[in-house]
Amino acid sequence: MTFLPLNTLRDGAAELGIDLSESQLARLDDFAAFLVDANSRFNLTRITQPQDIVTSHYLDSFTCLAALDVKPGGRVIDVGAGAGFPGIPIKIARPDLSVTLLEATRKKSDFIAEAIRRMGLENTIALAARAEAIGHEPEHRERYDAAYARALSELRVLAELCLPLVRQGGYVVAQKGRDIDEELVAAKPIICRLGGQIEDVKQIRIPGTDIIRRLVVIEKVKPTPAGYPRAYGRIGGGAESRRRKAEDGEPGRDRPMA
Repeated sequence: MTFLPLNTLRDGAAELGIDLSESQLARLDDFAAFLVDANSRFNLTRITQPQDIVTSHYLDSFTCLAALDVKPGGRVIDVGAGAGFPGIPIKIARPDLSVTLLEATRKKSDFIAEAIRRMGLENTIALAARAEAIGHEPEHRERYDAAYARALSELRVLAELCLPLVRQGGYVVAQKGRDIDEELVAAKPIICRLGGQIEDVKQIRIPGTDIIRRLVVIEKVKPTPAGYPRAYGRIGGGAESRRRKAEDGEPGRDRPMA
């Protein structure tokens, strides 16, 4: 007996250009069941109904793969992974990728690590740290082919957290909602300063819903200056920094899409 409506998941993924095998569907089903069970104890996510997990977690995560075709065997990082999205669905759909799931909240990072262990996901690690810290560490700075950010913050902040992690020639994929024109304008100067340029803004509908995502694809065209990323208070401003600290301490925080 499966937990998820797997036909809906298979068909929705196919609509996004992703062909899921029976074993991949089974892994996604197992992860969803584990997530819901753990959520009853740790309050990891507000999305727990099987149909909603398919659309709001899995198919939403797969829009990242539809927006950018990462080279086979690439190294990618999910910045602000929360309860494992989009990183774990991406890893299951693309097992050739090496995936790091970065999550500052220890409870969530521990959950991701246990999920990785239970499912036997190779070349996949959970990292309990902040992006503004590991962006200066040699083992992470400019080491990734792609960085994914799912509703992490406004684009100018997100760019400073993610671009230092991406190698020259790599990409940042930022999941956003429809109304981001002002964000794009405000973010362009810092994206350029960090060595990036906006390559594309792709509009993708989540299959089975009327929800439209705009995925901002940023190419890293030159190295990021050594002083970046800055301390979070300087990136996001005082109010943003206080908001983030409060959210980090709130059980079960889900970062809703714009």
